[in-house]
Order: sequence, then structure tokens, then C-alpha cells
Amino acid sequence: MKSSFNRFIKRLRERKNRRAAENVKRYTRSRAGNVFYFLFLSCCGLFSVLPLVYCVSSSLKPLDEILIFPPRLVIVLRPTFENYLSLPELLSNLKIPLSRYVFNSLFVSIVTTFLYVFISTMAAFVLAKGGLKGSKVIFIIIQFALLYTSYTLAVPQYLVFSKLNLIDSYGVYIFPYLASTMGVFLMKQYIDGYVPNALMEAAEIDGAGYFRIFFKIIIPTVKPCILTLTLFGFRDVWSAIPQGTIFSEQLKTLPQIMAQITSGGIARTGSTMAVTVIMMLPPILVYMISQSNVVEAMSSAGIKE
Repeated sequence: MKSSFNRFIKRLRERKNRRAAENVKRYTRSRAGNVFYFLFLSCCGLFSVLPLVYCVSSSLKPLDEILIFPPRLVIVLRPTFENYLSLPELLSNLKIPLSRYVFNSLFVSIVTTFLYVFISTMAAFVLAKGGLKGSKVIFIIIQFALLYTSYTLAVPQYLVFSKLNLIDSYGVYIFPYLASTMGVFLMKQYIDGYVPNALMEAAEIDGAGYFRIFFKIIIPTVKPCILTLTLFGFRDVWSAIPQGTIFSEQLKTLPQIMAQITSGGIARTGSTMAVTVIMMLPPILVYMISQSNVVEAMSSAGIKE
């Protein structure tokens, strides 16, 4: 099996290289076109990063400078770290130690992200290569499910949690993300584009079952998409605030406590910006680790054999 696997991996890489060369040739533009697209994408990138720059600069401003109109987006006349230094005082009246909230956030984010990626990959593998009857109909339903937001499902989720006695438990954080339609959609499209049927057939001829194919062939091949789903899953779970399902302080996460600071009105505007910057750091760190794979996975969402 190992020799067959190596041969097909070599062919797969050669095919990807040919496809990349064809794309370069197909999308080669004139110099003027390249300049236009460069300027256009630069403006889009600047517009996208502007909120982050504004949050960082505002977190370093005193309150009177934040409230200046028209606001200064980048310039900080009197930089100060008072907004960050005041956070321990604002959190000093907590009923339980801050470390408990940090632990809850990390535990929920890591466990949920792992299960979210693993289940999405297994479901996509079955839909793409499992020969399941009605897989096309199921995939169409998944695409329609992408239209629904979490607010639409809030009441049904609460009823399900209540029936299963999951209110005030970690399950409230974990279970909503286990059936993610976005994860299945992206992974299924990626498997269709980068895992040829010939590779599956060669593995089956060598006596490999579905579980061995999944762990030995599918997982290594779809690694870029796995890292992309890890980024999306961690970002969503890290900032999630369950509504009406968590009442125990022992189970609350860091975003829920930080939200109490942001509800302090205009007087806490600077502290709110400091909290926003702190809460953005973990997702940004995860993105920096997996950024090289995000574009590849997203661009493959429409690729077919």
C-alpha cells in the first residue's frame, strides 16, 4: 500500500503543479491591469484592517481624546496604558478567580474546535467518497442550511438543551458547533478537488478499509483545509456568548466577563477598546499559524474533478 500511495501522491502533486501553471497562464494580465488590481486589493486590505487599527489606537487614548469629534483613527496625542492597567481593578469584584474564566475559555475552545474539525472531516469524507445514497440531496440541504444564522436556531437549540438537561453545562458551548454546515461544505469541496478516486481505489485494492483510508490518506491530504477550519472554529467558539443557557459563574467564559466591562457606558470606552484588543489576540495568533493554508482551502471550495 505504501508504494501505491507514494506513486499516487507523486501524480497528485504533478497534477497540482500543472493546474497551477495553467492558472498562471490563464490569469496573466497586462501591466496596467496588474497595477489596477494591486491598488484595488490594497484599498480593500486597508479598509479591512482599519477597525483593528482603530481599536488598538483607541485603547491607548485617554477618555477625552477618544471622545474628540471628528475622531482621529490612528493618531494618538497622549498615549497611555491606563485603559489596560484599570482592567484588574474592574475585575477585582469577581465571585471566582479570573483564572477560572480563562480555563473555561481555553478548554471549551480547544475541545470544541477539535471535535468540530474531526466531525466535519469525517462527514465530508462520507459525502464525497463514501458512495452514500442520497449524498447529493444531503449536500444540497447542507448548502441551504448555510443561509440560517445562529439567531434563527436559538429557540430550537434552547428546547433541545432543556430536554437533554444540558442547561448550565459545557455542552451548551460544544454541541452547537458539532453539526457545522460550513465546515462540512468547505471540507467536502476540498476533498472533491484534491483527493482523486484513483487514489481511493488503489488503497482499497491494497486492502485498506475506510478508517485506514481516512486516517492515512484523507487526513494528510486535506491538512490545509483542516487548518482553515481550525481557524474558523476557534474564532467562533472563543468569542461565543451563550444567551439564557449559562447561569453558573463556574461555567462562564472570558468573553462573558469582558462583556460586563463593555456594558459600563461611555466612561469605560477606553477599557472596552482594551478588552477588544485582548480578546482579538488568540484568534489572530491562530490565523498567523495557519494563514498560508487559508487561501488554498477557500479557493478550492469551487474546484471539481
